[in-house]
Amino acid sequence: MQLSKRLQTVAHLVHSGGVVADIGCDHGFTIIYLVMNQLASAGIAMDVADGPLMRAKEHIHQYGLDNRIALRKSDGLQQLVEGEADTILISGIGGALMERILREFPHVTQSAKELVLSPQSEIYKVRHALHDLGFVIAQEEMVFDQGKYYTIIRCERGSEHYFTEEEYIYGGYLMRTRHPVFLEYMQKELARVQRVLEAMPDTQPAKRQILQEQQTISDILNPR
Repeated sequence: MQLSKRLQTVAHLVHSGGVVADIGCDHGFTIIYLVMNQLASAGIAMDVADGPLMRAKEHIHQYGLDNRIALRKSDGLQQLVEGEADTILISGIGGALMERILREFPHVTQSAKELVLSPQSEIYKVRHALHDLGFVIAQEEMVFDQGKYYTIIRCERGSEHYFTEEEYIYGGYLMRTRHPVFLEYMQKELARVQRVLEAMPDTQPAKRQILQEQQTISDILNPR
């Protein structure tokens, strides 16, 4: 089975080797890949909608994994029992929704050994939620896939908080490790901000905020 670059990166950030709960499983290919490649001992494929669950069921049966991957209709973590999953995996949804899922049933979230998350927007909200819930961001990856940049976060239980809001917005781990794809992304962000500034009259009230963003990105790219 061939996954996209993004989903392959998501899958290989699963380190527990145990039971993986794939929240919002969609077609089911990620959890199938994990079990087939012995990255997970078993899986729970969960989705709030019937359509994705039916597609996942067909694919799971196609690969002969009916006895290793359970299907469950669930709004977020609602139908996941505390301590049932070693890894909770959530990818392909916005950061605000992901934050809501993580915070809604905190005891279930906190019972997992690790979380593997790939929010598609408002990632700062997810990073804040992780620290509030008692997780350490152990690893972050950024990939460029099909014309878009994606961030994937792996976290474990522990105590951690960033000192600045910029670390939550851009990713403290990515900033510290100077991740090459992250630096490429930031170069493009700097160019975008510069284009916005060039087109903005000096009288525009928001110009000061854009100038601050330009300075922040420059500082990340060229740390003192």
